[in-house]
Order: sequence, then C-alpha cells, then structure tokens
Amino acid sequence: MMRQLLGAILLWLLALPAHAQDQATLVADRVYLSGDDTLTAEGAVEVFYRGARLTAEKIVYDQPTDQLTITGPIRLTEGGGMIVLADAAELSRDLQEGILTSARLVLDQQLQLAATEMARISGRYTRMSRVVASSCQVCPGNPTPLWEVRARRVIHDQQERQLYFDHAQFRVAGVPVFYLPRLRMPDPTLKRATGFLLPSIRTTSSLGPGIKLPYFIAMGDSRDLTLTPYVSSSRTRTLEFRYRQAFRKGELEMKGAVSRDDILMNETRGYLFGEGSFDLPRDFQLDFWVQGVSDDAYILDYGLGDIDRLASGVRVTRTRRNEHIEASVFRYWSLRAGDDNAVLPNLVGDFSFQRRFKPRYLGGEGKFAFEVHSQERRSAISTDANGDGVTDGRDVSRATAMVDWRRNWVLGNGILVSGAAQATADFYAVSQDVTFPGTITRFTPAAAVELRWPWVRSAPTGGASHVIEPVVQLVVSPDSTETVPNEDSQIVSFDEGNLFGFNRFSGADRHELGTRINMGLSWTRHDPAGWSLGITAGRVFRKNDLGQFGSASGLDGTSSDWLVAAQIETADGLRVINRAIFDDGFDFSRDELRVDYLTDRYTLAASYLWLTADPAEGRLSPSSEVVFDAGWSITPRWRGTVAGRYDFDADRAARASVGLEYRNECAAIDLSLSRRFTSSTSVSADTDFNLSVELLGFGSTTDGRMYRRSCVR
Repeated sequence: MMRQLLGAILLWLLALPAHAQDQATLVADRVYLSGDDTLTAEGAVEVFYRGARLTAEKIVYDQPTDQLTITGPIRLTEGGGMIVLADAAELSRDLQEGILTSARLVLDQQLQLAATEMARISGRYTRMSRVVASSCQVCPGNPTPLWEVRARRVIHDQQERQLYFDHAQFRVAGVPVFYLPRLRMPDPTLKRATGFLLPSIRTTSSLGPGIKLPYFIAMGDSRDLTLTPYVSSSRTRTLEFRYRQAFRKGELEMKGAVSRDDILMNETRGYLFGEGSFDLPRDFQLDFWVQGVSDDAYILDYGLGDIDRLASGVRVTRTRRNEHIEASVFRYWSLRAGDDNAVLPNLVGDFSFQRRFKPRYLGGEGKFAFEVHSQERRSAISTDANGDGVTDGRDVSRATAMVDWRRNWVLGNGILVSGAAQATADFYAVSQDVTFPGTITRFTPAAAVELRWPWVRSAPTGGASHVIEPVVQLVVSPDSTETVPNEDSQIVSFDEGNLFGFNRFSGADRHELGTRINMGLSWTRHDPAGWSLGITAGRVFRKNDLGQFGSASGLDGTSSDWLVAAQIETADGLRVINRAIFDDGFDFSRDELRVDYLTDRYTLAASYLWLTADPAEGRLSPSSEVVFDAGWSITPRWRGTVAGRYDFDADRAARASVGLEYRNECAAIDLSLSRRFTSSTSVSADTDFNLSVELLGFGSTTDGRMYRRSCVR
C-alpha cells in the first residue's frame, strides 16, 4: 500500500501541468522524500513516460531544477527500436534533454555506438563524443570488432534517422583503412535515403579492373533513382541507372547504361531494359517489357546475363475461374552470331480467348478457344534465298477456333473410361511466299477413347503402398489436311506429359494426324520412411506412317520408340528424374537426367541432356551437355558455390563459376570468379571477377542467412 502511495506522489511530481495524458509512472523497491522538494527512488527503478521505458538502480528528482539524477546501470528504451545504455545521467523531467556518461546507443538491435559522453537535445538529437560504432559482436576475449567506425563526434537525428560523423576513421580488424572528415550514414531503421551505397569491384578480361560506386536518390515515398558510375583501367567510362516507381495500381522499373570504352573505339554503347505491371478495370492486367542494346556484344561485355534474344512488347491478360483472355504484341531481335534478323519474325501479335463450360446434354467438360496470330519479317524476298528451308520474307496471319470435350466414367470393376473429342478450324493469310497460296483454310477433327485401370496395394501395418496403372488410348483423326506454313511447330516433344494427348507438336501450325494407339504403364511405390519411386513406360502405334515426324523425335514409323521415365524422391530433399527415348535395339535418340538436392547445408541442381542429330530442328550433330549449380554451407558463416556448363559434343566447357560468401551479424562479403569460354564474331571468351561488401547495420537489415556470433564463456 505504501509503495502505491509513493508511486502516486511521484506521478504528481512528474506530471506536465498542461497535459494530464502525458503523466509518468514509477515503479521501485523504495521511494522516499528528502525535505520538501527532492524525491528518491531506489532498487529496480522503472519509469514509463510517453512510450519510453527507463530502468536504473537509483533516480533522484530535484523539483527546483526540474532535473533527474540517475545512477546506473541505465537502460532507456524508446519507440523506433532505439535503446540507450549508460552508467550515469542527468536528464530533464521529460527525458528529452540531458547528459549521459559512458553511454551506448543501440539502433534496431543492430548498430551500436559507444561514447564517453552522450547528450540528448530536444528529444530529437543525440550528440555523442569519442564514438566507436559497429554492428559486430564484441567479446571480452576478442574486443576488436570485424569493422568499426571511430569518430570524434556523432550526431543522431532521430526524426530524419540519419547519423552524422565528424572526423570518421573506418577500421577493419582494428587496422585503419580510410579517413573522412565528414560522413553521413542512415541508421538501420531507415529503408530508403539519398546517398552513396557501398562500392563493388569488378575485373574482366576485356575491361580490366574497375570499380562501381552507386548513388541512391530517394524521390519521395514511391520513386527512386540509382546512378552508378563504373570506371575501369581500359578507359571504360560507364554510367548505369535504375529507376523504380510504385503506383496505386502498378509498378515499373527501368534500367540501363551508357558507355564509352576501347572495345569499340569512338562509339557510344549502352542498353535499356524495362518492365512494368498495372491493374486495369474489370480484372485485366497490363504488363510491358522493353529491351534494347546498342550492339550485339554489349550484354556479354558488361556481364548483364546470357540474353541472346531481345523482346519488347505489351501484354494484357485476364484470368477468371472459367475464362482466360490474353492479347500481346512483341518485337523480337536476335543477338546470336549467324542469325539474320531480316528473315526472322520480328513483329508478332497474338490474341487468345479460352472459356471452359459444362455441356448440358453430353456431360463432362468442354472448352472453346479462339486465337489470332500474326507475324511479320523485315525481308521482302518471297523465296528461300538463304537455303534454310523457310521463305525469307514470309508473313503469316492465322485465326483458329477450337472446341474440345472430355468426360470420364468409372466402371464397377474400377476401370476408368474417358471419352474426348476435338475440332479445330484454321484460316491462314500468307504473303511474300511463292510456295503457298494467299489464303488457306484447314479443318482438323479428332476423337479419343481411353481406358485406365489403377491397381493399389497397401500394407496393413504401415508398410509401403504400390500403385500400378495400365493405360490404353485410341485416337482417331484424318490422315491428311491442307498444308500450311510451319512457323511454331518445328520442335516435337515426346514425354510422359503428352503420351496420351491429341498433339505432340509444340505449336498450332501442325496437328498430329492418323489413327493411333497410345499405350503406357506406370508403377509408383510410396514408402512410410518418406521416399517414393515411380516408373512410367509408353509407346505409340500407328495405323499408317504419315511421315510427320523425323527419326530423332522417336515418333517416326508405325511404332514409336520406347519412352521410359523414372523418378525417385527422398525425405531428406533428394530428387532424381531420368527420361529416355530408345528403339528396340536400345539406340537412344534422347536421354535426360536431372538431380536436385536441397538441405539446410547443401544445394544441388544438375542436369545432363543428350540429343541425337536432327536437321529438322537445326541440330546437324548430336548434342550432349551437363549443367550444374551447387552450394555448400561450409560453416554457419561461410558458403561456397560452384556452377558450370560443359558441352561434350564440342569437348569444352561453355562457362564455369565459383563463389565464396561470408555473412555474419555485421557484414556480408560476396566474392565470385566466372569464365565464359565461348566466343563468336562479336564477342570473345572472358573472365569476370566480382567483389562486393555490405556493412549490415547502416540502412540495411540482415537476411535469413545471417549468422549471429556468440561469445564463449
């Protein structure tokens, strides 16, 4: 009762006279009055005032001076993630003014600033003298942090969330690295602020060693611009930029660069990439892309990725439960050596409408689709002058209407019966091609009946379960239709996903014809330990060989090659998939292997692909390559990466890279070395070295991979 009464007395003493809602609350083990104007609180003292919480060993309030004399250890916690620690303090009644000795300021539980003396000014500024700032863990056995900034004076603007350093010296492992008379840095609670970002080092064979120094410009809450000068020893002068803006119903990002270098002397080079997405009325969405470069080699010379074809265009889409609408216009440009953009489709427009419905009398599910496709080449030649099998200047427009239907029945013995039908009508308008008439119409019907009989076996006492499913499908369609230009169906895919489909061509210009039987058998084993194994085998039998497929596809002749696919998944993150196509003599036309492994410590994504030669797909010799990307968390702080691509047909590596990352509570260091071995008439092989360092605690937050060290007791 006495403790509550004394707490009420202090509440009255600390109350601001004009605002009763700004009262302070005191909790302490012992509170007593000395004379008429001094109140003392001792033992586990806590004061709550305007969202701030002050803890100390002793507080003395002197009413004539309106000051608090505080004996520590002191801990003052305020909103916005700011904590002040000190040994002693002289503060005003509202905690907004005063001096703290042997003080430490902690911002967002990351950045710590230790000072011999700290002054609080107007509740907004904190002025510190003889400061050491770091976000690194400091232990008694190793008191030197990985990095630190020492300064004579630091002012923290709590409102602007900025730190101002006077006579700042940056040290790494206690060794001075550089000195700046003035330095401004954002505190960890500030996500966006105008100023320089940390530089990165890049060295390449073609450009030599260089440095990038980004400058970030905050242009309000919804826009920003980053300018990055890039200077290298090969007289390269580059200015990169990135502009971002968020709207109420969308966003956009534009990035690019302008360069002058000695790779192409006396020429201005550059690139511009952009993309955006916006919500439109009635559930529509607008997306756009912009891609342009000054020359074919710029992207590879400046390490902007492996892009070899540029696409600029706009797309409008709407997707609802039973409906999808999409319209797009794109302009394409190839950067590949040997490609002639005059004879490639440059301007491509598409419109697609799809709607799903339930037929009233037939049952099942139906779909109606209407598509329009148009493409234009720059060439005006109406013959195949370059001998690649395609008329050089052919322009094509196509309109397609398609209706399909499917219904399933379950028989008493567990057999699943499916019936399906499809009808497609096409209209083509062809220009600048002497091998085709100006207009072509085509009608292609197809029907199918499918039988599935799944067998399931489960162990009664928690053992493994097995599922075996034989499938037989009969498909009937005409043996011939009108011949039309083949623009989008050059590549044929034969896998377990389309083994029981109407069409195995990649596009709409070709339809699979003739009467055929698709047969397959799958077996899956699910183990209680968490792993599973699945195998699928299938084959296609045709009434007549219509010559639609080449030998490399595995679909030629009256009986196709064997398709066999296997997959195994384990509970510890391993997945292996193998897909092969081979004939009765085990001569392979395709073999594909993929391995994925993902754990907390290891990551692996690797694939191997072998394809036989197929002139119809532009592959004049067999293709065989392996691609891999792996990572290893060596320790909680160190992580290594390795990636590469090797072309067995050419007997050489296409690219390779290694990387090393270090991350802890206060720093992130990324080091990478990569080599591109391929070359062409416009680019040569190149080695790229990159080093970037991020000091966590200044205007940044640690990510999920951060490892916080602890002191050994």
